[in-house]
Amino acid sequence: MYIDHKSRSSTSNQVYEELKSQILNLQLAPGTSISEKEMSEKFNVSRTPVRESFLRLSREGLLNVFPQRGTFVSLIDLNLVEEARFMREHLERAVIRLACETFPQDKLITLEMNLSMQKVCIEQQDYRKMFELDEEFHKTIFLGCQKYNIWSVIQQMNVHFNRSRMLRLATDFNWYTIYLQHKEIFEGIKEKNPDKAEKLMQEHLMLAVIDKEYLKRSYPNYFK
Repeated sequence: MYIDHKSRSSTSNQVYEELKSQILNLQLAPGTSISEKEMSEKFNVSRTPVRESFLRLSREGLLNVFPQRGTFVSLIDLNLVEEARFMREHLERAVIRLACETFPQDKLITLEMNLSMQKVCIEQQDYRKMFELDEEFHKTIFLGCQKYNIWSVIQQMNVHFNRSRMLRLATDFNWYTIYLQHKEIFEGIKEKNPDKAEKLMQEHLMLAVIDKEYLKRSYPNYFK
């Protein structure tokens, strides 16, 4: 990884973003032990930006720092997963109803292109790209309804939920259900059918509840 050494804040931000990405992508699995020394050598930076990054990630609940024991990637907290899912379900059900009232044509085209790329991802089994496309699909709906700030607030609570979603995509490549639900949500917006679209969105976000027990059984060491 290339790190820009022009300023300490720039370096710290880059280290933070890279570490956060590796945790969310499960390259650094839940429970993994990491150290300032190891990461400073890996990124070829001093320990200060690494320490600052560790502090930020700890505040976000992605790292646990134990005095005398070390620093560990946090386990996925299923209570926080459910809390984030609950918030998303209720906010997205409200937003999808707005989208069925009025939605910009350019954003409809963006959703359609996103669906086409999801089909390619299913063929290529690229779970990280599929996750990005899933996020972009939902984000586009918020943008089309001029609710970007609400989407930003959701992201602040999403870290544990997103890791469980990433784990599901990485371990079960049967993503066609996700794609079909997205496609039907898109059709609901096009048809301006708020009841249909809201019901589909609720069913879509309930997948996380169904997946939760499967993931906990398959990866017990990843969960709190």
